[in-house]
Amino acid sequence: MIYLKLFWSFIQIGLFSIGGGYAAMPLIQAQAVEQHAWLSINEFIDLITIAEMTPGPIAVNSATFVGIRIAGIGGAIVATLGCILPSLIIVSLLSYVYTKYKNISILQSVLKSLRPAVVALIASAGLSILLKVVFGGGAMVLANINVIGICLFAAAFFVLRKFKWNPILVMTLCGAAGLLLGILFG
Repeated sequence: MIYLKLFWSFIQIGLFSIGGGYAAMPLIQAQAVEQHAWLSINEFIDLITIAEMTPGPIAVNSATFVGIRIAGIGGAIVATLGCILPSLIIVSLLSYVYTKYKNISILQSVLKSLRPAVVALIASAGLSILLKVVFGGGAMVLANINVIGICLFAAAFFVLRKFKWNPILVMTLCGAAGLLLGILFG
């Protein structure tokens, strides 16, 4: 039964996460954290971090990690298949349609109309993670502000945008700095 739940949850995620892995994050959160309670919000934040750092698409990595945590290797296989199956089918059909009808203006209009929804999904995932970092998962009050998290976020954002540092290097440095500052001031 758990295999069916994993497959059904991740086939929905794979079907409705238009725009890539970051667009899937709110959907994965809704399924894994809110609907089924397979993960806590802290585990979900850790999942995003690990899925981003490992090779491969973030949504597929997330599906694999949730599946293995819930039902072992079989769960990982079922969740991953559920996540990628809609994409395999849809991309195959769309590539055929696009190559056949790519010069039709209505097709171009449909593609342009999807962009705002994708941006909204990505912004939603980013905002929920940022709020978790800033307030540590507690109430949004001044006493819960995580100064170390805000400083690391600002520093990471700055070096990524201004100096175009390698994201893996920035994540590693932020992790080390967070560990050191947590030991010193935590």
